Amino acid sequence: MKKVVEMNNVHKRYDGQQIETHALQGISLEINQGEFVAITGPSGCGKSTLLSIMGLMDSASEGDYHIANINTAGLKVDQRTQIRNQHIGYVFQSFNLIDNLTVFENVALPLEHRNVNKAEIKQRVEQVLTQVDMWHRQNYRPNQLSGGQQQRIAIARALVGKPDLILVDEPTGNLDSKNGDQVMALLEQLNKDGSTIVMVTHDTRYSRCANRQIQLLDGQIVTEQKLRGVA
Repeated sequence: MKKVVEMNNVHKRYDGQQIETHALQGISLEINQGEFVAITGPSGCGKSTLLSIMGLMDSASEGDYHIANINTAGLKVDQRTQIRNQHIGYVFQSFNLIDNLTVFENVALPLEHRNVNKAEIKQRVEQVLTQVDMWHRQNYRPNQLSGGQQQRIAIARALVGKPDLILVDEPTGNLDSKNGDQVMALLEQLNKDGSTIVMVTHDTRYSRCANRQIQLLDGQIVTEQKLRGVA
């Protein structure tokens, strides 16, 4: 099975004025194509730091990280940006949509950064907005949508570039239980359709939607549990 993520002995340190914080300590893991992995643990355990390194938003202080067989060590900022745009879709807790753009324009942004032609942009944006049941809202602006609808748009934006890996940071954190359940049902369906997903969550109920659960504590993997086979 194809490896999408491979980490070996990854550490992350932050140097403060008086003390060094060791956010990640010797993380080693593999994530295969088609998996849905939930990363859980208490606040401050390193979940978001791990996701940031996977998403090339940050770099490891020590250790190796490969995404889609690309060694990320020593990459320049523009190289990291290019790899992130081509291989990774990111869904943020706070949606990170641009208020003065329409739904269509928000979802199209990753493709415009790749200089994809307009006809293909329209086709792919329509496809992913239909997939998340939001095509009928293509001309709306984010502030005209509910939180659950905005998260669906954020998921569509992550999907539109056909990434090898979708990273999801607390997708239900700003939603009520009804909208949270709908977003999780969508992520489960996307995984069944073939998307590889890594999700950070503090909600044990939603973490059970994954194939595999990894629990962090003090920057280390303390338990790893396979919940079911890859679809």
